[in-house]
Amino acid sequence: MEKTVTAHNQAHLSLRAGNDVMRLARMGSFHQSRLSFMRVLLRRLKSENWTFKRPVWKIDANGVGVATYTAIGPHRTYTLVAFAHDLPDELRSDRVIAEAWDATFSLHDGDVRQADIERLKNNVPLQEAGRISDGEFVLSRANKSVRLFDYVRNCLATGIQPDLAKIEPIGYLMRTSAVYGSGKFGAADRNAWADRPEFAGSFQPELLAVWLIRAFTIDMVEHMAKIQAPDTAVTLAPDIRRRIGVGNSTGLGMAPFLINHPALIHAWINARETALGRVRAIVKTETQTLAYFLSLVKRAAINAEAWQVEHPYQKSKTEGLRADLASLSTYMENFDAHQPCPWDALYRWGRDNLTIEGQEQLVSLLIEPFGDLVDDLAYTMSADETTRHIIDGTQSIAALRKQITAQYGWAHSLDFSQKAEQARGWYVSEEKLEPRLGERFEEPIAPYEQPLAPGRDAIACYEAIKDWDDNDTVARFLMAHPEHRHIVRRAQFTNGLDYAEIRDNTIAADMMPIDLLRCKLSFFGATKFDPRSDRWLRITMYQGAPFPDELANLDPDDLVYPPLQ
Repeated sequence: MEKTVTAHNQAHLSLRAGNDVMRLARMGSFHQSRLSFMRVLLRRLKSENWTFKRPVWKIDANGVGVATYTAIGPHRTYTLVAFAHDLPDELRSDRVIAEAWDATFSLHDGDVRQADIERLKNNVPLQEAGRISDGEFVLSRANKSVRLFDYVRNCLATGIQPDLAKIEPIGYLMRTSAVYGSGKFGAADRNAWADRPEFAGSFQPELLAVWLIRAFTIDMVEHMAKIQAPDTAVTLAPDIRRRIGVGNSTGLGMAPFLINHPALIHAWINARETALGRVRAIVKTETQTLAYFLSLVKRAAINAEAWQVEHPYQKSKTEGLRADLASLSTYMENFDAHQPCPWDALYRWGRDNLTIEGQEQLVSLLIEPFGDLVDDLAYTMSADETTRHIIDGTQSIAALRKQITAQYGWAHSLDFSQKAEQARGWYVSEEKLEPRLGERFEEPIAPYEQPLAPGRDAIACYEAIKDWDDNDTVARFLMAHPEHRHIVRRAQFTNGLDYAEIRDNTIAADMMPIDLLRCKLSFFGATKFDPRSDRWLRITMYQGAPFPDELANLDPDDLVYPPLQ
């Protein structure tokens, strides 16, 4: 069913259809927007006048020790406990099998006591091999980007500022390789904090921890510069410091999330699409709004130029994005801002003239100037999935057939008897309990396959019910064919949720897992997606964002794109 949006100064306009939006090539081209979770978090912290302190800094001349960072809100306090380690170069690895890191972290609920620090000291550096408590919400670790860290340290030690041209392509001094929460390794379950207003939305404790980790990385490089040259060392200039974010290495462990949480993914994408729909429906716009949009296009072009990747898949897309932004700038020179629904006209031009990568960048840019119109949608980006395990056995076969056709009709064009359409299989690694993607016809993975191919399973179910009477019931069908329980449950649960299902084959030979990763990470607010293969990538988080000591005086939303030169 098409949805429409109308409001003051807005026309009646339909949202983009799920069959268009939920293709992996498009989802893998999403960009951060003002609805991304990092930006929602910083807006909330600023609007509620949170304050920040660094109560403990016990880091020695070798860069080893402990530091704490406290976030103090209207009702609660949270403390990041950071442990710095002396890690030999040969042990530095972003892989999940690593056992040592440059720094390890935990986000503690409340002010931290010395006894808590001692307890965490015995567990946090061990990561998966240790255990935190229900007094902690997050467990994380990070490694240095050694070349950039050393470059910045040496510059500061000699009394000069590092060159932004060397910072921008990487964008971080340290990168996290895991940020665990929601009950993992002893941490508090999500139910323990889900009703706290400061954590309304998705992944807010984890992203608070990452923002504070970013402050720690800056303090570390400045500390080591001071140790290296106490008489000449300087601190980072604010405008340069702000261009340093936190990196992250992410692999297949994150990919199945989009499939396993269909209602939540619908909520995320529905908010984004509704925001775009509201902007496209604006009947007329102001001159200053157009001028701000033009500046954003130029700043996005600067960001695209600094986005350096080697993987051919993303390299081609990034090169296309640069050309797209140049075309957009040229088009805007003669853009008629006085035409009815000018932003819709601009969107339609982009749809017809830009690559998918450029189209989705345009979506984020269109939303950007209209915080008053769209920011409320951030509070719709959650979902109650407690009913997803229920099956309505009284449903008729006719109704089930209709639901499968509506949600999975795209899969009818696929021939799952062909090896290419079922070349892969998702399973869970016994060693690390992490999702993996195997080659079905090269590895003995079939007995361990996870139900992460909804398209294939829906078509199999559809074939199984084609000879059943329309008036028969789902209960009778599943008694005869219990192997279809999971997809019947899923079809019922996602009924009416247009953005709940990926409209592509998630086990095909040509499926790109990094499209799944990028989609999710764009909602986090990540930038500079840098695939290292088709199965893992590096990203930058919080690049350009204010630091805790300057949040009160800066607008975090105006700092996402690099400043104009």
